[in-house]
Amino acid sequence: MTHFLTLEVGSTITKANAFTLEAGCFVHRAQGFAPTSIAAGDVGMGVEQAIADLEATFGSLPAERETFVNSSAAGGLRMTVHGLTYNMTARAAREAALGAGAIIKQVTAGALSPYDLDETREIRPNIILLAGGVDYGEKTIVLQNAEKLATLGLSAPVVYAGNIAIRKHIQQIFAAAGIELLLADNVFPDVDVLNVEPLRRVIHEVFNKHIIHAPGMARLGQLTHWGILPTPGAVLRGAELFAEALGDCLVFDVGGATTDVHSVTDGSSEWAPRLTEPEPRAKRTVEGDLGVYVNAHNIVELQNDPEWEARLADLEAIPSTERAKELTRWLCAQAVELGARRHAGVVSDLYTPTGKRQIVKGKDLTAVKWVIGTGGALTRVEGGEAILSRIRTGPGKYLLPQPEARLLMDRDYRFSALGTLAQAYPEEVKTTFRNWVMHELAEGRSQPLLQHAPRAR
Repeated sequence: MTHFLTLEVGSTITKANAFTLEAGCFVHRAQGFAPTSIAAGDVGMGVEQAIADLEATFGSLPAERETFVNSSAAGGLRMTVHGLTYNMTARAAREAALGAGAIIKQVTAGALSPYDLDETREIRPNIILLAGGVDYGEKTIVLQNAEKLATLGLSAPVVYAGNIAIRKHIQQIFAAAGIELLLADNVFPDVDVLNVEPLRRVIHEVFNKHIIHAPGMARLGQLTHWGILPTPGAVLRGAELFAEALGDCLVFDVGGATTDVHSVTDGSSEWAPRLTEPEPRAKRTVEGDLGVYVNAHNIVELQNDPEWEARLADLEAIPSTERAKELTRWLCAQAVELGARRHAGVVSDLYTPTGKRQIVKGKDLTAVKWVIGTGGALTRVEGGEAILSRIRTGPGKYLLPQPEARLLMDRDYRFSALGTLAQAYPEEVKTTFRNWVMHELAEGRSQPLLQHAPRAR
């Protein structure tokens, strides 16, 4: 029997999970929590406390074990993106960055202006992404942008993911300036062809080098042979493998500060001809204004609900009273609904010389077979399934999952841990997901809830 330990160092909470690998499937043995010890100057202290909490349940962990680490404690890489046209290369680069450990601070399209360059200099990015042009297409503007970026005197590495016809010239420009250059495949090699995975891998490599410099993180890096995976990337990887094993999925992670939405689907054949822009199969959106604690006031303002504004006095980080739980449940429901609509494709009418036709901009979620909830807010407060059920309305203004899509709740909060293990054991993770679903079906906990939950009052 092989033993595994996964460590997740979050911005506020550190989690430790113990697994064993039996008959090609990961068996979850125990879990421990502790506050993340960033303020103490060493995240390792929180890790040790989480492991101690785990061992209080599981007993001493075997010395012979494999350890995997994911983290969002140091935040993402500050990243600036410079493309040729926003709807093509700049947007494609942005899609690649999400989930790879980067936070987009600036997006420019076309020739860089002095104002753009001043803003880039003020941001002091950890990584600069230069893209633009389909392969063997536009060259001049991209080369001019490279020359301008090379004069900024920034120490950040540059990733080039544009027209392959000018790669050598790009290399010469940054080599002459003494700037590290990393190469990725073109994110938009041809019209209507989106290629984000190679760029995601390169950004993850830069993230792994950067995060080691967070206080105490170097010690954690020595615990694993697999590097430190950005937590959003772990969840997205888990979603990709879940979809391979069981069908298209939509994953919600509602937290105190943000709501992350991950989808893995190509959409339906019905809506595909109406798409105006290509979408990646695996997509992640981060709603930085939707959180059930840090951003609770913002949700209330967005919904313009005086009754719930008055109830904010009941807000607790970890709700303990019935009134606090009811408030968190309502906040969570609003975060899921708003997050789903922002992530999903929007149907609109376009008037042409030949008449009116419907077009779609964004991600078609109508082919999603599984809607999954993870994270503390959805899994620790009763009513998570009913909250998720409310977004299964099928196509309307938004291309949301169909009513028959099944619901799954990650009650043990292990989705990101499995995504981290997938770096080395993708087939075993898929088997684990299959067994999890079989167990939920046997327990009757993933049947479609066709009714919509009443809005909390």
